[in-house]
Amino acid sequence: MKNLLNRILKSSKLRSGLTLIITAAVLLELIAALQYMYAHRVLERELEHRAETEMTLKAILIKGTLQKTEQMLRDYSWDIIDALDNPDSVASELAFLVDNNREILSSGMAFVPNYYPSKGYWYEPFAKIENGKLICRQLGDESHDYTQLDFYNQALETGKPTWADPYVDVASNNVEDTLITTHSMPIIDKYGKLAGVFAIDVSLDWLSDTINARHAYPSSFDLLLTEGGDLVCRPKASHINAGDVSLVHQLINDSSVVRHKSQSGITTIIEFRSPYDGEKGYIFYANMKGKPHWQLAVACYEKEVYAPLKRMRLMLSLAMLAAMGLLGLIVYRTARSERRLHRAAVERERIGGELRIARNLQMSMLPVKYPAFPDRTDVDVRGLLMPAREVGGDLYDFFIRDEKLFFAIGDVSGKGVPSALVMAIAHALFYSTSSHESNPAYIMRDLNETASRNNDSNMFVTFFIGVLDLPTGRLRYCNAGHEIPIIIGKQLSLLPVEANLPLGIIGDFNYEVQEIILEPNSSLFLYTDGLTEAMDDEHLQFGLQRSMDALMPYCAMKNPSLEKMLESVRNEVNTFVDGADQSDDLTMLVISYTPKSETLVSHESITLTNDVSQVPDLNNFVTSFLSRLHVDASIEGQVKLAVEEAVVNVMNYAYPMGTQGSITLDAASDGTFLKFVITDSGKAFDPTEGGRVDTTLSAEERPIGGLGIFLVRELMDSINYERIDGKNILTLKKSINHK
Repeated sequence: MKNLLNRILKSSKLRSGLTLIITAAVLLELIAALQYMYAHRVLERELEHRAETEMTLKAILIKGTLQKTEQMLRDYSWDIIDALDNPDSVASELAFLVDNNREILSSGMAFVPNYYPSKGYWYEPFAKIENGKLICRQLGDESHDYTQLDFYNQALETGKPTWADPYVDVASNNVEDTLITTHSMPIIDKYGKLAGVFAIDVSLDWLSDTINARHAYPSSFDLLLTEGGDLVCRPKASHINAGDVSLVHQLINDSSVVRHKSQSGITTIIEFRSPYDGEKGYIFYANMKGKPHWQLAVACYEKEVYAPLKRMRLMLSLAMLAAMGLLGLIVYRTARSERRLHRAAVERERIGGELRIARNLQMSMLPVKYPAFPDRTDVDVRGLLMPAREVGGDLYDFFIRDEKLFFAIGDVSGKGVPSALVMAIAHALFYSTSSHESNPAYIMRDLNETASRNNDSNMFVTFFIGVLDLPTGRLRYCNAGHEIPIIIGKQLSLLPVEANLPLGIIGDFNYEVQEIILEPNSSLFLYTDGLTEAMDDEHLQFGLQRSMDALMPYCAMKNPSLEKMLESVRNEVNTFVDGADQSDDLTMLVISYTPKSETLVSHESITLTNDVSQVPDLNNFVTSFLSRLHVDASIEGQVKLAVEEAVVNVMNYAYPMGTQGSITLDAASDGTFLKFVITDSGKAFDPTEGGRVDTTLSAEERPIGGLGIFLVRELMDSINYERIDGKNILTLKKSINHK
């Protein structure tokens, strides 16, 4: 009886223990399932984010390279226009262009039929480097009718510079299998007549290196396609299956394939199965902004995307089994620890390599060319950025447009890779928005709206934007929670700023513009909180007062060295922290404003009413002024046309219909530049904010002054607008020695 009772008790304990083990196993499995579902969603979002980030960075690199060719085409178009009087001069200009720019494969000018009757119906002078020698020939004839080619027709149809789809140019005997593209634009001669299409051929071999750079996952690959879906560039890696590449290309061009948008709405996603091993994959693709409208695509495999998740699930299962016995747990944990240490070492090495590349990319985004504006004496800018980690969240940028210096400095909350990604986006948004907008408050509002949209991570950015009008010294600025800049003049002072909220907190926050007049021979010092909050080992901060003390020696100094100024402040910080670890990114930006007084050799003015019947009086005034300066005839024609367009634009739109108003034109020259200042008291209108005109629109659809201001931009070296004391002041400048 006693033995039976013992067996029952043992059996009961066994069942209870088994029940506890089974219950614990079920609970662990349930927890693991919930973790798996959550992690799966996280990795899915991470996949989209990494693919979009990769496409964004590569699109920026591609567009940056193409823009160099676009700028070259615009620059040399004036030389072509000047040479149109002599067809042989055009050929000489093409030869000079190709011979002095070895990145160009060839260049040609396809004239409209019979433009030069002496040259026949087709005339297309062409120049290229072949076997190290400059070759010039005339390509146009009945067998090579360029009027039927895309580069010619697309340029004439759009009326603007355009990119042709990549191709192998058999007609010009380019090297076989060398992929090239043509950038072309219509040329209007001095008499307003269409002369033809000016084109530059460039190699696209560099695209392969760009597309085949670092990928989001080891087996992922990128494709570059034309707007029509033709393959421009494919991956070179030997481990990538050619069948998968062909399948991805086919699916993108198949309109019947099921596809959907990513959560951000930036890319389109297609799922596929590899014909090689049946592995499931994802295609992310999107059109590049601007022209050419190429498509970037990234293909990733599910096995690599969710490999960490599968490893995590496997480890949980092993841990659950290891809990069944102490010895098995010890053996399993020992083996797993060794594997984990090895994987961690490999992972650290991989992450370290990627972070080094990311740091180089981040620093390459900053304007580090010294001097920043070698052709100017009225302004100088220097910047310094020291990330606390491999990559940081600080940024600064500056550039000149329409005689205005645009500059910005910002600080993203946090440090490391997330902040660096936000920084890259903010940097790109500032540059793209300020390229067509001059009001810093409007620029700030656009940045804030974008930063606040889908800001699930609750990251914010302190930002300061300034626009310095170089002729007048008027500084307009807008602050978004950033550190107060320091003015370095005869003495140190703080720039009066409204604090405002940082970017990314409230999407509809109303930022207001502030302005002051920046005195000549003064400097503006901007910085992030990495300067004032730099700490020593006792957690004492460097502070604003020490920062100003470091700048004090540069007060009232004539032409101070900005590089030495930044170096001096940095040395003061290093001395203060005395070897303590850098806790935050440190960024400094200093702007020196040193306008030179003009010595005029000629200065005249005329006052007109807003009546176009006075245009002859205007032209006589300009002609008389230029003739006394003995200005070259080609420059005289451009200046007269530009001034007339600008003044007529004011006559038509400055004053309400039926209202008479005055327009004053001041003409001056210092012997090097011509300057024309047009002043009126009409309604406020800034033509420089209109950007480039869209010539495809009808006359009724175009904005006021669009085409005229477009022509003025093209003819003059610079155009600058200011609204001062209720008056519109438009300044046009042209170099007398301009070619």
